[in-house]
Amino acid sequence: MSNSSLKRKRGSEHPYLSGNFAPVSKTHSSTPCTYTGTIPRELIGGQYVRNGGNPISNAQLGRDAHWFDGDGMLAGVQFKRSSTNPDDAVPHFVNKYILTDLALSSFENPRLKTPILPSIATLVNPVAFLVVIILRILRTVFLVLLSALPGSQHVIKRISVANTNILFHDGRALATCESGPPIRIQLPELDTVGWYDGTTAEGEMKSQGERDGKVDVFGGTGLFSWMREWTTGHPKIDPRTGEMLLFHCNFMAPYVHYSVIPPEKPLSAHLGLTRTLNAPVPGCSGGKMMHDFGVSQKHTVILDLPLTLTPFNLLKNQPIVSYNPDQPARFGVFPRRDPTQVKWFETTGCCIFHTANTWDDTDVTGDVTAVNLLTCRLTSASLVFSAGNLTPPPHPKHKEREEPEEDRRISFFSKYDEDDAPADLEKIPSNERTPLIASIHHTSIEDTDFAPSNPPPISIDDEEQCRLYYYRFSLISPTPMITHQYALSAIPFEFPTANPAYEMSAARYIYGCSTCNESFGAALGKATKIDVLAKMDVKTLLERGESSPPKNITGAVDNRSIVDILTSPPPPHPSDDDDPISLFRMPPHTYAQEARFVSRANPASEDDGYLLFYAFDESQLDEHGECTPDASGELWILDAKNMSDVVAKVRLPQRVPYGLHGNWFSEEMIGGQREVARCRAMPRTDEGEVGWLKRVKGGLIAALG
Repeated sequence: MSNSSLKRKRGSEHPYLSGNFAPVSKTHSSTPCTYTGTIPRELIGGQYVRNGGNPISNAQLGRDAHWFDGDGMLAGVQFKRSSTNPDDAVPHFVNKYILTDLALSSFENPRLKTPILPSIATLVNPVAFLVVIILRILRTVFLVLLSALPGSQHVIKRISVANTNILFHDGRALATCESGPPIRIQLPELDTVGWYDGTTAEGEMKSQGERDGKVDVFGGTGLFSWMREWTTGHPKIDPRTGEMLLFHCNFMAPYVHYSVIPPEKPLSAHLGLTRTLNAPVPGCSGGKMMHDFGVSQKHTVILDLPLTLTPFNLLKNQPIVSYNPDQPARFGVFPRRDPTQVKWFETTGCCIFHTANTWDDTDVTGDVTAVNLLTCRLTSASLVFSAGNLTPPPHPKHKEREEPEEDRRISFFSKYDEDDAPADLEKIPSNERTPLIASIHHTSIEDTDFAPSNPPPISIDDEEQCRLYYYRFSLISPTPMITHQYALSAIPFEFPTANPAYEMSAARYIYGCSTCNESFGAALGKATKIDVLAKMDVKTLLERGESSPPKNITGAVDNRSIVDILTSPPPPHPSDDDDPISLFRMPPHTYAQEARFVSRANPASEDDGYLLFYAFDESQLDEHGECTPDASGELWILDAKNMSDVVAKVRLPQRVPYGLHGNWFSEEMIGGQREVARCRAMPRTDEGEVGWLKRVKGGLIAALG
């Protein structure tokens, strides 16, 4: 039965289980694809892979759901060398579940109607009854205990769904998520190898020392070691040394631990890199929802923001995930290998989910004088709520609207300053075909969008914003001082990426996602409902900020809106003929996902390369807002230098649901992977008679739903 039929039968219209947010159930081994255009030679032999949530137990479509939920599924396109011409490529699509402990248990127990873990929407809902939250948690605990009974094929030892990101370090592709350690994936087949503990991965050939248990691992030892191995979804890989830097966050003091894992063979052998594992970061204020952090060549920046994540919130009659805008945003800056020297900087409260780049300023002697951070800064936690189909709480600086909503749909991120910023209503017509936005009036493009009965609750407050933001932390002032803090542009900006070779240094260009929709809060909160890709010339914008500083905290260097940039010629700048902001707008009905930069083989400049991203045409949705059975997606390859030419489109055998983060893996990475002894396998589907214990277990699982 299709998702559409299920939805109508059960009366459910949950937006995160509908349209191209709905999970796919079919997986593909390497399948050749057709394409139009020309595949760049730099891509031949490599593979683009993107991670995202795709719930296995999905029979109850009326349940709580959140965009951050779901079992991890990888979707990749490998550009295999042609057998007839090695200079040509044949794209091959592959998608597979990440076989975590939770995924294996879900496949083993098909009578489960809902995921094993409680939805994030349940944990953040401010009106959820305490007893409901506790019952959901106890259900998870009970299912974990059932997995340990005799006869179970796989015991749940770790509760990560590994659905956030995928990266490459020291011969291993690693999928990540905050609720557990990374898990190794074998490229290009996307098979699951096993959990990575900071030294080795399950399923690998281990050294004698590792077999003897003489090597430290994530989390260390002790009663709460399983919590201390929870790892950020965004580990950083130093392009110069090959080191992987991570933090581990939980709700027990000291709250954050920190690790630096050098490769066995450093990219620069003379560096003498040292290994740091589970080092506590002193001064963190509590259990927080930390998703990302910043790393320069010599320093690390931890983000201690007023978005808490701890079960102890329940004792204060607050959700497990709670935002307190009255508390400050705190940034802990410390030398890469010594978190004991952390300096804490405080400023106005905000939310940050993704950093764009971090770099050092040095004096003539080479000493670091300041650390710079570019990040996607949100002025509230509305994303956490709207991504769970929950009504966001009002912004603390919320102003009553002077005009009716139907007459004045203000952008979620429309302006910073009531006095300084221009009115930014971002009125370019939208062409969205989705159950997530109510009826939209189109003025220039004929459309037949349906008007769903359940648009998600979204904020349309002037004070709600998400922009590319600049911080500068002085390391030479007598007291911790943030000397610069303002936005580079007034346009919405999220899911940043840069040329990997320039990360952790003063990269000139940052790419990211934006939208023409009148409410970017709706677009971002619903996931990557992105119809604009943006390119920021950071160097030029920072120079303009120095020559004409914007208002501290609330100002922006460039106050133009999406409309201004797309429809008007750039303002004259005698010192710079080029506009520092370039935009690529998707065609009507078509939405992009996060893009990744891939450089040309011999680049003439930092931005000489391509952006790879999945795209989906929502005109494939039916009258109920559901994807048709034959709906398919594409992988687009965009010229990153001119931001206008789509050099190739790869037609996929099926759609790729809107998901999270991806990465590019070169032919050298794929060929240089560490040896694998075994990969995880799907559970057996034994038929016929079963033992009484298995029947009892199945009955309990069916009762739990």
